[in-house]
Amino acid sequence: MQEDPLKRLRVICLAFPEAIEHGEGSVGSPSFKVRDKIFAMQHRMNDRPSMWCKAPKGAQDVLVGSDPNRFFVPPYVGHHGWIGVWLDVEVDWDEVADLVEESYRLTAPKRLCVLLDQQ
Repeated sequence: MQEDPLKRLRVICLAFPEAIEHGEGSVGSPSFKVRDKIFAMQHRMNDRPSMWCKAPKGAQDVLVGSDPNRFFVPPYVGHHGWIGVWLDVEVDWDEVADLVEESYRLTAPKRLCVLLDQQ
């Protein structure tokens, strides 16, 4: 039996300084925040589990272009450069962790990123 992707995502996201999980609120899915700003969320789209996160400029085009079976442009936030990752295909969880870390760094105050670097 495959492990629940939300459990895996939760472990990754909550390892960051001051990261919290916000229940099914305004976005209708669990989201992960630092200082009241979302850096990642789990979302069901077309009855498929996915993870959405911020990405540096240009990363969305590269990832979606390289593997559209695993990556997609999420609605609502895709025009801001966010990346969607399907969680019902073979998932490279190290890659997901790297994407979430980058998103956290784009969202968190510099002081918290310094703490992350010291871990």
